[in-house]
Amino acid sequence: MTSLPELAGAAQARTRGRIEDHEVHPLSEGWQVAATPPGGCSHPDDLNAATWWPARVPGTAAAALQDAGAWQPGDAYDFDAEDWWFRTSFDAAPAGADEQVVLCLDGIATVADVYLNGARVLDSESMFATHELDVGVLLASTNELAIHCRALAPMLSARRRPRARWRTRLVANGLRFFRTMLLGRAPGVAPGPAAVGPWRAVRVERRRHVLVDQLQLRASLAGTEGELSVRGRLRSLGDSEVVSVAVELSRADDSLRGALSLTPTDGAIEVRGRLQVPDAALWWPHTHGEPSLYDASLIVSLATRSIAVDAGRVGFRSLQFGDGDEHDVEVDGVDLRVNGVPVFARGCVWTPVDAVGLAPAAKSLRSALEQVRDGGMNLLRIAGTSAYEDDAFHDLCDELGVLVWQDFMFANLDYPISDPAFHAAVTREARAVLARLAGRPSLAVLCGNSEVEQQVAMLGLDPSLGRGELFGELLPSLVRESCTDALYVPSAPCGGDLPFRTDRGISNYYGVGGYRRPLEDARRAEVRFAAECLAFSNVPDETAIERMHPGAPGDLVVHHPRWKAGVPRDAASGWDFEDVRDHYLQRLFEIEPAELRRVDHERYLELSRAVTGEVMAETLGEWRRAASPCSGALVLWLRDLAPGAGWGVLDDRGEPKVAYHHLRRALAPVAVWTTDEGLGGVLAHVANDRPAPLTAWLRVALYRDFGHRVDEAEQLIELPAHSTRHWDLEALLGRFVDAAWAYRFGPAPHDLIVASLESADKPAPGRGEGRPDRAILSQSMRFPAGRPLATESPARLGLAASLHDDEGAAMRLSVRSDRFAYGVRVHVPGFRAADDAFSVEPGGERSTLLLRRQDDAVYAGGWLTAINLAGRIKLSAQQPRIRSTSAEAGCPALDTAPEGPST
Repeated sequence: MTSLPELAGAAQARTRGRIEDHEVHPLSEGWQVAATPPGGCSHPDDLNAATWWPARVPGTAAAALQDAGAWQPGDAYDFDAEDWWFRTSFDAAPAGADEQVVLCLDGIATVADVYLNGARVLDSESMFATHELDVGVLLASTNELAIHCRALAPMLSARRRPRARWRTRLVANGLRFFRTMLLGRAPGVAPGPAAVGPWRAVRVERRRHVLVDQLQLRASLAGTEGELSVRGRLRSLGDSEVVSVAVELSRADDSLRGALSLTPTDGAIEVRGRLQVPDAALWWPHTHGEPSLYDASLIVSLATRSIAVDAGRVGFRSLQFGDGDEHDVEVDGVDLRVNGVPVFARGCVWTPVDAVGLAPAAKSLRSALEQVRDGGMNLLRIAGTSAYEDDAFHDLCDELGVLVWQDFMFANLDYPISDPAFHAAVTREARAVLARLAGRPSLAVLCGNSEVEQQVAMLGLDPSLGRGELFGELLPSLVRESCTDALYVPSAPCGGDLPFRTDRGISNYYGVGGYRRPLEDARRAEVRFAAECLAFSNVPDETAIERMHPGAPGDLVVHHPRWKAGVPRDAASGWDFEDVRDHYLQRLFEIEPAELRRVDHERYLELSRAVTGEVMAETLGEWRRAASPCSGALVLWLRDLAPGAGWGVLDDRGEPKVAYHHLRRALAPVAVWTTDEGLGGVLAHVANDRPAPLTAWLRVALYRDFGHRVDEAEQLIELPAHSTRHWDLEALLGRFVDAAWAYRFGPAPHDLIVASLESADKPAPGRGEGRPDRAILSQSMRFPAGRPLATESPARLGLAASLHDDEGAAMRLSVRSDRFAYGVRVHVPGFRAADDAFSVEPGGERSTLLLRRQDDAVYAGGWLTAINLAGRIKLSAQQPRIRSTSAEAGCPALDTAPEGPST
């Protein structure tokens, strides 16, 4: 049987929420999966001899085999080499007189056939396509649904035309003909598993009374007044007649409603209208304000009833880039301004939360995006090597105030846009994506591709070949058609005489990182905007290593094959990103990495965890200062796809690595940091991204021998909202002290500089000699004469801790130290420190919340370590006591006997 025609407007209709009286029946239970040789079975009736495993849908073949214990991440398995069949059964009734029954398939990877009760109802050739099929006449009381995903490997090896004008080493070049995800098929970067199967939801919808074919909501802002523009296309079912349609916005206890005009056309009704919103609550990225949202709905009045259509949520904000009409992205990069305020855009390249099944639980997705928010990040890039995220992701970005840079799913390859079928498929794909995203307040940038122009230029070809019709004409025209205010960027990187130059347009900056340039290169490169940067092999924590090699984690040294499987590398290169990390370990810590890991592997891992975070923080501080030409940077990437020391600042479980905590402090909306200006001394920079002015104490202190304070100064500063300023350290001190130890008239006068931003009105227990206690808002350390790597006993360091209940939701750990404690890490089984890998000023105190990893986690003790601590400090196994309402004197230790060998 030939495939059923798909419903018109299906992709647009699904961009908004439920319609009252429509029944939605997810088909997520009872699925099975089987592998067969390529082309070995052509119909569900041929599968009697197949071996079946239980399967999750939405999900993939890899997820099913992982659940069955037949495959694990890191195991070699080519999921593209076989055909995969998914099947389930479900009960349903044929469509009634005034209803429509639709089979919805939100995404199948990649080339697939779908059978319902033995009849082939769909052929699909794109992982990114969504499908809605009117199947009412095919339904029986019990129904069999089968999805056949064809083996991609034989198709990749087949000779296809037209011939590619360039080739890449990232992936198999035959993938340019197929609309599928490159992650999972990129050796060295993301080698597997390949996405195969119904990775998005499958469901049956029973629709009644009214259908929404298209619905476009666009919120705009003029001064303080918001305006919501509505365009849509409705159809009634049966005898229902649409009498009137109104749009309603509500927030808290307030609501506004406005009538829409109706125009009958081609058996449907076009609806249009505008709703004015006086003194609209503004949507901001969370770093700069509240991401205020309004609930939107359509009220459709029929002759006999009214029906509510959930139209999602909208936010009112203005989006501008540079000076508006004068902005040229290929010169100025992404100079983002929200509601007229310049925004230093910072974050990571997003990677799938569930890299195997591509179907994360709602709780896991929310947790991941809350980590983005809590990490001070305000922009995520969904790169062209990945897959489009679903509405749940974008709903959370709207809610949490996280901006989105959305690539269209193209990267590196020479795509056959001259082929009519490919052209039509790409047009449908882009329109569907834009219909879902174009009206969202979180959408900031739309990018044609990842690295196509760079790929062409680095091969010595004309960079204009990388733009052409697809990225220079088709996609920008579709973006304009969507009426979005997001910026369109043809490629990342792009701009300048060559697209990978850093001082023009958008760059992928790996000077500090893969190209092993000195840290000073971050300033010398004059980066305008880094769409990717700072890719390092970030070492995970000890529990992650134990999980990688259970029973004998000590055997998992950095040259073990299982360890190396998680380390990124460029294809056909004789180095990997651990070599890059070792370069900076030697440069910053003045230690020979190979010798260190030979004699003390654990110490090597400890310093390796620290160095990548410190390099990231130093570089981002350089770019965030007010005098920098850089307007933003995105670290590659947020979360590892597989266990190991990958690029992620979160591991594959979503647990923060040490690098995440360094980033969190460097990117905080209110932050202090320092820069070494050489003969110009040291500058203390303070950022206040918040919408209210900041009044705080800026304090700088200099120490010798990491314990003896030799100078100190403080100043009450006032920063306007959304501003960044700097102060010269020696101007604050009132005298020349060779702060950067640049003149070197003799031995270093100090080896530690502490810059603190302290609350002017919020006391806290801890430090204070002759001045009121103050809460630390932000703190930064600098080491003019080198880092403190010599280990000290707990008694000499004077490191101690206290633990308290924090209103029952978590526990608060306070850590104090008589001498400087460098890189203190908190190890409490079952708990995660909200702030970790921090340092404690001599005589100072830091505190952090301990958050349960699982709801049922029970505190049973733990320990502290530090880079310059011999052994570790044991925490009492007793339950913490309730915090006193008055400030405590000092910070008593909890069982602080040293434990374990000296490091």
